[in-house]
Amino acid sequence: MSTLQSLQLLAELNPALLVITTTILGLVVGSFLNVVIHRLPLMMQQGWQQECHELLHPEAAEPPATAAPLTLYHPPSHCPQCKSEIRPLQNIPLVSFLLQRGRCRSCGAAISWRYPLVELLSALLSGIVTLHFGATAALFPALLLTWILLALTFIDLQTQLLPDSITLPGIWLGLLLALFHIFTDPATAIIGAAAGYLSFWSVYQLFKIITGKEGMGYGDFKLLALLGAWFGWQLLPLIIMLSAMLGTLIGITLIITRGHDRQIPIPFGPYLAIAGWVAMLWGESLTATYLKIIV
Repeated sequence: MSTLQSLQLLAELNPALLVITTTILGLVVGSFLNVVIHRLPLMMQQGWQQECHELLHPEAAEPPATAAPLTLYHPPSHCPQCKSEIRPLQNIPLVSFLLQRGRCRSCGAAISWRYPLVELLSALLSGIVTLHFGATAALFPALLLTWILLALTFIDLQTQLLPDSITLPGIWLGLLLALFHIFTDPATAIIGAAAGYLSFWSVYQLFKIITGKEGMGYGDFKLLALLGAWFGWQLLPLIIMLSAMLGTLIGITLIITRGHDRQIPIPFGPYLAIAGWVAMLWGESLTATYLKIIV
């Protein structure tokens, strides 16, 4: 019996159990996403420093001694303040944060609220995705994209970066899924990836010519290309419109309530990620509703 058939049988016997299972899975994945969100930008920084050293000092055999190479699995999780290792029982998603009252058990330093927030969002969004798709072939890809978008959202909020190591494989994965017609067909996915990238690239170039400034980063181009590869070009207008509306609303709110400097850039990736996730679940119905209103 295949995995999909097992899920379908589970959904028939007890639909709630499937939702509970994927929600718990989302909670566990959320813990791993926190590692990715924290470490991937630091790994990128180490890589840039290595490349700069090799470019500026090609005669040197090795770069000067710096921090130990960082990966997603080494060194083990530890408190950034006292450096004490976080043991498995202290790293239970959401539960450990609540039991320890949001503080390190060794030194009492406060733990960022981002950690339980990411875990909670991962669990809730995974449950919503399962309720929407059920035991279908689209369930696992939809869960995977949810986790990808969640990681990209918090990385962009934290560093204003959308790592190529996530967006580029995401584009190729979307194109490969199109071969199986999970969300769309191959031709539509290819056009969607190209249109997603080129639409933002064109706006970027035009804005730069007119103002002499850069309006957005290349990571935004690649993220929209990713969404176009997954869902096809037809949903791109909806994704762009939703992300623009969300960005405008939040931007104006920040300026009014917090006095946010208009010259300080606001990352656009989170708005694209939210719009893409909404389009995945309700894109067709939202588009149909919009067309009925304007026609």
